[in-house]
Amino acid sequence: MRILVTNDDGIYSPGLAALARAASHFGEVKIVAPDVEQSSMSHAITATRPLSYRDSPVHFGNIEAYRVNGTPSDCVALGTHLWSTTDLVVSGINLGYNLGNQLWHSGTLAAAKQAVLLGVRGIAFSTTVDNGEPNYPVIEKYIAECFHLLENEQDIRLININLPRNPVGIEWTNQSVRQYDARIVPGVDPMGRKLYWYNFIPLEAPEEGTDRWAVDRNYVSVTPLRLDLTDDAQLTRLKKKIPV
Repeated sequence: MRILVTNDDGIYSPGLAALARAASHFGEVKIVAPDVEQSSMSHAITATRPLSYRDSPVHFGNIEAYRVNGTPSDCVALGTHLWSTTDLVVSGINLGYNLGNQLWHSGTLAAAKQAVLLGVRGIAFSTTVDNGEPNYPVIEKYIAECFHLLENEQDIRLININLPRNPVGIEWTNQSVRQYDARIVPGVDPMGRKLYWYNFIPLEAPEEGTDRWAVDRNYVSVTPLRLDLTDDAQLTRLKKKIPV
């Protein structure tokens, strides 16, 4: 199996190296990642200038690695073009969870979505950094368990995985959709110039069985996703209102 590894934290991220190591036990790995951090870029693509790639300034052992002057989605598009026989795209390990409504902003997940749009399976991995550096040896072990779990679930094409620091197991979950408080937080720089930070915090406790609920209990959260955003219940209701 040929596995393309990318992220949104950039080529220098230790999470990228950890994911590449874990993936290398399951196939031939190639890294194509942004040359600078691209966190919260969501599914942005570069359409107003050309993309280019260079050899990585970071060495990943025997794994080929390249940096791209673009977004995570750009990296997947370019990487799968250059390596046309890619079987799987894995994105991460993001330094910070991607849970609940954060899935709308995540560049890590967007890379996996871009893979699926191109006909390749995509898996996004994220972990917490709330209490210091991730526990990579433990996390890599659970990444391997997730690979084994998903080997027998080939019909699931898009997966979002969040890994606590010290997992106690793995749970299938759905995305938490509870309300968030998204607001602009004003500040100033050392020169007294106005700055603004975008911040959001959940307002409600997570629902049982969701991604947020699982990681709060130290379970690895594995969430199957889809690209179709259609509200099927509302569409069915509206179709019934159309006169025959």
